[in-house]
Amino acid sequence: MPVSSVKESAIAQRMLELGVAESEIEETFVRSSGPGGQKVNKTSSCVQLIHIPTGLAVKCQRERSQSLNRYLARRLLLDKIERAQKGFVEEEKEKIEKIRRQKRKRSHRAKEKILNAKHQRAETKVLRGKVVVEE
Repeated sequence: MPVSSVKESAIAQRMLELGVAESEIEETFVRSSGPGGQKVNKTSSCVQLIHIPTGLAVKCQRERSQSLNRYLARRLLLDKIERAQKGFVEEEKEKIEKIRRQKRKRSHRAKEKILNAKHQRAETKVLRGKVVVEE
């Protein structure tokens, strides 16, 4: 079951968008493991891809067809690379936004509300004190 040319061109387009060249990917074929019987033991249908610049590795043996596993492995590798590239950027933005929220000053009304709540809480705590019996 070969992969359609539309899917292959989509993978190539995605590689261009992420800046991944075919020469940066090291591809090896390994014999699969698990169910499948003699067919699995004889053919090297498992595909292992390593993206050399980032060191990310992917192994795919989902299908019995080597060409389909090559496509799936590339898709998984590009997903990992995209997560690595965009994840760091999003993480940095989150940190900056969190610091901004922490430094933001509260409005005057909000401060008053918080102080009133604290005073009420303190009054209820005072009432919990020991009972003094006068004789």
